[in-house]
Amino acid sequence: MKLYSTNNPEQLVDFKTAVFNSMPLDKGLYMPAEIPVLSPDFLEHIEQYSLPEIAFKVATALIGDAMPAAALKAIIDDAISFDAPLKKLDQHTQVLELFHGPSLAFKDFGARFMSRVMSYFLQEGEQLLDVLVATSGDTGGAVALGFLGVPNTRVTILYPKGKVSAIQELQLCTNGQNIQVLEVEGTFDDCQQLVKEAFADTELNAKLRLTSANSINIARLIPQTFYYFNAWAQLRRQGVERMVVAVPSGNFGNIAAGLLAQRMGLPVAQFIAATNANDTVPRFLETGVYETRKSVQTYANAMDVGAPSNWVRIMELFKGDASALKQVLKGYRFTDEETIAAIKELYARHGYIACPHTAIAWLATQAYQAEHQDSDSKGYNSDDSKAVCLFLSTAHPCKFPDALPAEIASKVIVPEVVEALKHKQRQSTSMSVNYPLFKAYLLKRPNEV
Repeated sequence: MKLYSTNNPEQLVDFKTAVFNSMPLDKGLYMPAEIPVLSPDFLEHIEQYSLPEIAFKVATALIGDAMPAAALKAIIDDAISFDAPLKKLDQHTQVLELFHGPSLAFKDFGARFMSRVMSYFLQEGEQLLDVLVATSGDTGGAVALGFLGVPNTRVTILYPKGKVSAIQELQLCTNGQNIQVLEVEGTFDDCQQLVKEAFADTELNAKLRLTSANSINIARLIPQTFYYFNAWAQLRRQGVERMVVAVPSGNFGNIAAGLLAQRMGLPVAQFIAATNANDTVPRFLETGVYETRKSVQTYANAMDVGAPSNWVRIMELFKGDASALKQVLKGYRFTDEETIAAIKELYARHGYIACPHTAIAWLATQAYQAEHQDSDSKGYNSDDSKAVCLFLSTAHPCKFPDALPAEIASKVIVPEVVEALKHKQRQSTSMSVNYPLFKAYLLKRPNEV
């Protein structure tokens, strides 16, 4: 597998280099030099395969000879050891639950795969690997569990003070060992900018071996394609022939993975980007003007991103052709008030308890269905029993008790792993939004765990 920087298509690197460098020094993002199309036979019979089997097929096509097939299979079997089931709400609407992993969020797919890939490539005696990750909530918890105890690695997680849920904070701050946590007095965008500055700092990179666990890392993006193909396999078992997919979107890694899967042959008629008040992409799709803004805090905190990093990858997939992108991607935005109302309505109509991010994706699904009530122009028709709108549920509702109405929150079954967190000691370091201070923090630590 060869990859190039979005800022320099001529300079190619191998998969291992892209994984450990995470972000090129030219501040672009790594993209596959070639995007393989999966075999028609596999896609036509995909319902015959399990999730790990699908993951291995997809990963093999993308990664190629970057590692032996047996090693890749072992990584997938270990990392993707939980289910991602569909739940049917009505004839035309289903939800893909991606929160059945250890950290109760879809980020487990990427974080567990990436940590095991890095562990495979790390050689005994090599320089300590410093993993930097900015989180708006769920990424940090998944990365912490994915890398906890991995030899010769040290993880530094930056999260915005007061802008993650109590359970998310416990998932970040109660690990210890090789996991270190910074509570930043700013927004997620501030945390993300600190990480990006570190990667662009030649002096820092000369002294530390830095890599990222954010979705800017290609090893995070690849495994997120797995569950899109697996969702299609589940739908094919039901006799479904057409699907539209709504994705709750913040940093846009999730939908970038979906678009990558589409290029590989996944038959998605339409992608829907569902956002909260941080609506950079829906505004772009409406106006043609891409304008980032300072993020604002909402109930759907994992989507509180004003400058989504993965947007550059999406535009690269379409070679900057906004009109072609708009044929595939539609965007909707929703307020906190609409989100809470949706949580209530989902429970009243279907008995389904959704986190705020999932509720926003459902709202986008409802909006899209209303607009395409009698049209099959995008593969969906309300009279077509073989067409389904699928929306992604990215986190367990127990992680957001303050966003759920009391009568619904009382019905949430809290996993034992969450209850256990409440009895662990919390460890974190406070820090202002100051890059020299962040750099000094990174450098003053001993070069060992």
